[in-house]
Amino acid sequence: MIHYRSIAKKLVISFLLLTVVCFDQQVFAQDGKALFQQNCASCHAVSKNLTGPALAGIEERVTDKKLLYAWIRNNQAVLSSGNKYFTDLYNQWNKTPMNAFPNLTDEEIAAMLTYISTEANKKPEVKTDAAGAAAPEADNSLLFGILTLILAIIVLVLMQVNANLKRLSDEKEGVPSYEPVPFYRNKAYIALFAVILFIIGGYYTIMGAIGLGRSKDYQPEQPIYYSHKVHAGTNQINCLYCHGGAQEGKHANIPSLNTCMNCHMAINEYAGEKLYREDGTEVNGTEEIKKLYSYTGWDPDQKKYANEPKPIEWVKIHNLPDHVYFNHSQHVKAGQVACQTCHGEVQNMGEVYQFTDLSMGWCVNCHRETKVQFTDNKFYSIYEKFHNDLKNGTLDSVTVERIGGTECQKCHY
Repeated sequence: MIHYRSIAKKLVISFLLLTVVCFDQQVFAQDGKALFQQNCASCHAVSKNLTGPALAGIEERVTDKKLLYAWIRNNQAVLSSGNKYFTDLYNQWNKTPMNAFPNLTDEEIAAMLTYISTEANKKPEVKTDAAGAAAPEADNSLLFGILTLILAIIVLVLMQVNANLKRLSDEKEGVPSYEPVPFYRNKAYIALFAVILFIIGGYYTIMGAIGLGRSKDYQPEQPIYYSHKVHAGTNQINCLYCHGGAQEGKHANIPSLNTCMNCHMAINEYAGEKLYREDGTEVNGTEEIKKLYSYTGWDPDQKKYANEPKPIEWVKIHNLPDHVYFNHSQHVKAGQVACQTCHGEVQNMGEVYQFTDLSMGWCVNCHRETKVQFTDNKFYSIYEKFHNDLKNGTLDSVTVERIGGTECQKCHY
């Protein structure tokens, strides 16, 4: 009986160790930062305005915690109650409705607010490399993996030491004992090791299969270093000035060279803040403008097109499968979705990268949660029933899902 208890104890300890190894990432993910990134970061930042207002100091501006929690869960209900602060905020931001989060618990909202408060009070700390460029944040995944492996080895060693001490104790007291089986021949250890390998291998196989064809964070080097931070951020050029197709058609389209030359016929040198690539190398902005001239055939000295133009072979970043239908104008013009919702804070990017994984689940969740600007929008005039429900108070808002946004044929040919 004592022998079986010892085996059972070892199996319990091993199971707990396995749980830590397999689920440590999920445990660490349940904090305010992760919740903020998941629910809020597409529209809000802590200290600056994006699609929505900056959230720093929100608890000072709204001291009633119950009211603030109610606003986060269902802002339209709070607006219908006539609260002055939120009504003024809604009007100030062009009556753009905020997503509702009815499933967030009090603890999750409190964790996000704590994260916002902590971040707002932090002094900005920018790490730079030798070239003066902002250094990328360190990825500690490998360190955590090594530490987990070391702890696992320590646990196994301690278990073996405990078994040897127990054997010595039994011998001293005259209790008959059996020679312990070496761990590499112990069937329980072998079975446990096989199960661990199966779980870890299965996890990475599944995640790899799910990730096939997805290119989140993909950031190729382009023929010309085009900084969205300079154009859309510093110079405040509207996205639709260059990507007019996003408002009028299915594709956003890469702007023609004529669009670039509307400005760069006069602007032939760069005098802004220093530019750096992701690897920290400095970019000569004036030389990049000269590359544009070489493609267009423009001679800045003669002030005319003197050479044969040639197309720029831009590297495509965002790719959807051939069977997926996506219409930019339906989202940008009819749905009035901000560019940053799908493309991230392009106004802060040097060379653009893919902000989201553009997975089916990501799109469907957006359709389930996003409330459309249903009133005063001619595109939705055919939905008479929903308009009547809004007027008589049966509904307080309409999500994309309610107008067929999760039906298969909406996105698939």
